[in-house]
Amino acid sequence: MSLSQPHLGPDCSILRNLAHQAETRPQAMAIGYYGADLSYGTLWDQVRRLAAALLGLGVRPGDRVAVDLQNSPQYVIAYYAVLAVRGVVVPLNPMYRAEEVAAILSDAGAQVALVAEDLLDRFTGWDGAEALTLVVARYADMLPAAPVAPPPALTQAPAVGLDHDPRLIGWSVALDRPAPDLVPGLTAPAGDPAVLPYTSGSTGRPKGCLHDHRSVMHTAVLQAEWYAMRADSVITAVQPLFHVAGMQGSMNAAIHAGAMLMIMTRWDADTAISLFGHYRVSFWNAPPTMVVDMMSRGASVEPALRRVEILTGGGAAMPVPVAARLRAEFGLEYIEAFGMSETMSPTHLNPVRAPQAGTVGIPAQMTDAMIVDPETLAPLPDGEVGELVVSGPQLMRGYWNRPDADAETFFDHAGRRFLRTGDLALRQPDGYYRIVDRLKRMINASGFKVWPTEVEHVIFGHPAVEGVCVIAAPDPYRGETVKALVQLRRGEALTAEALIGWLGPHLARFKLPRQVEFVDSLPRTASHKVDWRLLQEREAARATDRAPRT
Repeated sequence: MSLSQPHLGPDCSILRNLAHQAETRPQAMAIGYYGADLSYGTLWDQVRRLAAALLGLGVRPGDRVAVDLQNSPQYVIAYYAVLAVRGVVVPLNPMYRAEEVAAILSDAGAQVALVAEDLLDRFTGWDGAEALTLVVARYADMLPAAPVAPPPALTQAPAVGLDHDPRLIGWSVALDRPAPDLVPGLTAPAGDPAVLPYTSGSTGRPKGCLHDHRSVMHTAVLQAEWYAMRADSVITAVQPLFHVAGMQGSMNAAIHAGAMLMIMTRWDADTAISLFGHYRVSFWNAPPTMVVDMMSRGASVEPALRRVEILTGGGAAMPVPVAARLRAEFGLEYIEAFGMSETMSPTHLNPVRAPQAGTVGIPAQMTDAMIVDPETLAPLPDGEVGELVVSGPQLMRGYWNRPDADAETFFDHAGRRFLRTGDLALRQPDGYYRIVDRLKRMINASGFKVWPTEVEHVIFGHPAVEGVCVIAAPDPYRGETVKALVQLRRGEALTAEALIGWLGPHLARFKLPRQVEFVDSLPRTASHKVDWRLLQEREAARATDRAPRT
């Protein structure tokens, strides 16, 4: 099949982007990994070999396959190999613990997972784990003999023996197959299911957001075009690739453009400075926390940012002094955007030549947005705060096996299907949108969503706890952090350190409370529920009182 057309639009399989680059530019570099470079031809060959292994394991069109790896070349190979057999990628957050992995894989019905050695402990000790087949990757296999910057320690850990567990298949064994001539995913229609990222709901129960190739391709293409990515661009993969922001704005957009993807397995500012300089990075996709971290290194950051043309991200506010330094010293604006797992990332982007700090920009191509009354869903005029709702090709098909959640999330207006974001926002007269607050109860810690109800449920499991309320506390680095107000049972004693240590095995690190306050009682509403709104308002008032006066 010839894929040499000059442009691949949204109405085809996302896999065709990679195949097109491999056919037309096989020697061009696709991935840079601490000094080890992988060409598009080699990447495509390894994708097809892993696809052959998945077919041998019985993966068929529509089957869900989990991918649980840190950022690495193997992540890209795994992702596209699943698409190559017309499977559905179920991306997992590497910070998830066994209980969280179990809940998602059980809901998705996944029987095969592509997993890194450092995450194998997440796949034992729960019902159904023994029935899984795990293809196990080792990051060190992709590292060069002499890295150009220090890789994280986890990439160089001693190899894990795989002979003790019949479920485990080594990555090199899986790839020791001839690449098939016919790849089923190349002819997948745009409406085929492709990716099933999970997001929590207000109850803390994870929900799968089912996306087809059309929605995945749409946001990959629109970002590649919005930011003018080229074949000679070097795009960072420092945002987690399991998250739709990194998946689309870095990995899939870069491959669509034929650019090089510079991958870091773990963020480290000093290592990033070296890698940025070595690879001559031109596009940096990152949350404000990473930018702040790198900028704190002073003058040493100058060679790293010398060739950066675009700096974009979202999830939290960029500190004003950092934004000012970026502008003054490097001529860079932080281009804020807005998106969700339900929309395969962006619905709104700031124009590159006319960004407005503090806004999420304007609706992306082919996207409609409105501000509506949260109760009546009636459209509101400019300047009035209401719920942001969106419609466009990037919308998910719906939640996986959750028609109840679909009914709450989607509605029709003027013949179009709109999604309720749960975010309170306003539209300025100039057409830019500003996120004001959130309608739903959620904590945004460095761009990761944390649902208080889920954390509360786990804390309630501690025998010393009588009551608990989890709220957001301002954090100068993360934007927001998790705070737990805990009421102990009479006669019980507990320290914050002990509670956090007890929670560690049950929750991902970003969900762990960083602040614990022990209280004698918790305020209640008329229906005797804990009044979390009152506690959240008190915390916000405290933060205002503590803020320096100008």
